[in-house]
Amino acid sequence: MEENSIRLITTSDGSHSLYNPKLKETYHSTHGALTESLHVFIKEGLELLVQEGCKQISILEVGFGTGLNALLVWDFALKHSDVQIHYETLEPFPLDQQLYQLLNYTTLFESSVSAEQFQSLHTAAWAEPQSLNENFTFIKHKTSLKDFRSEYKFNLVFYDAFAPSKQAEMWDIEALGCTYSMMDEKAVLVTYCAQGQFKRNLTELGLPVETIDGPPGKKEMVRARK
Repeated sequence: MEENSIRLITTSDGSHSLYNPKLKETYHSTHGALTESLHVFIKEGLELLVQEGCKQISILEVGFGTGLNALLVWDFALKHSDVQIHYETLEPFPLDQQLYQLLNYTTLFESSVSAEQFQSLHTAAWAEPQSLNENFTFIKHKTSLKDFRSEYKFNLVFYDAFAPSKQAEMWDIEALGCTYSMMDEKAVLVTYCAQGQFKRNLTELGLPVETIDGPPGKKEMVRARK
């Protein structure tokens, strides 16, 4: 393996993540990739909307990465047939097959999605809607946030870019403004990041910020509502 190649790591809860040596950054918390995604994006995002009575959910994910969040949403859809989910995700730098075929997520919880189905998220054609089951439509886009346009207004945003210290341009007013413009009224944005400047940028855009308990190893996370 080349010195600068992305490599597989195992986090504290047994789930895999990846390490990018060029950025010197992991794709997830080393305290547990699965635990982090379940807490930040499912519990504090998707489940919150459903608990509030929302049955039509359109998700924009900034950073497909390993596909873990998409897997968890697909699993949620299979277990909640009364909730319709439209999911669009952005990934300008997709993983090589030799990496994503090693990821162990479906073996770590009672997943209704098989390992083969999980890999189909990675092999799916770009920019083509995939009806993965009756209540879950998935589309991935090989593009950056600033170049992305959608006919949809999203009511849930998974903001899962690399940290501001590694990809500052993903957390600035311009990038967040692009996101804001695609958010529906009363839409929710969730992210693992609780950086002060990021929260000030959200506030400047008119998004009230909640700083809430983060996953293990992370004191705080952010949820913002339009």
